[in-house]
Amino acid sequence: MITKPDRNEARQRRHRRVRKRIFGTPERPRLNVFRSNKHIYAQVIDDTKGHTLVSASTLDKELRGQLESGSDIEAARKVGELVAKRALEKGVKAVVFDRGGYLYHGRVRALADAAREAGLEF
Repeated sequence: MITKPDRNEARQRRHRRVRKRIFGTPERPRLNVFRSNKHIYAQVIDDTKGHTLVSASTLDKELRGQLESGSDIEAARKVGELVAKRALEKGVKAVVFDRGGYLYHGRVRALADAAREAGLEF
């Protein structure tokens, strides 16, 4: 009997498929998003060296006091602004967006839009 994969398995399969094509370079690193039930995380990654250049999440001390919940659209916006601010401080202006297999909708979209408004290009 063939069983249907659960949501996370399907997301991981989409993510692997997308990662075959998306690659972060020093000039244009990858902005990766991970979403859990309670929090959202964003990293700017240089895949040639395998280094995380900057990161931000709802667990950061800067955001902890400001947020009522780490799992809503407002929290995702704050994380997007923070990761963009940190990336611009490091000299990263353009990134490749990696949505991590998630649908471009809700929290993922809010994070991406906030990062764009804060000055990142993708």
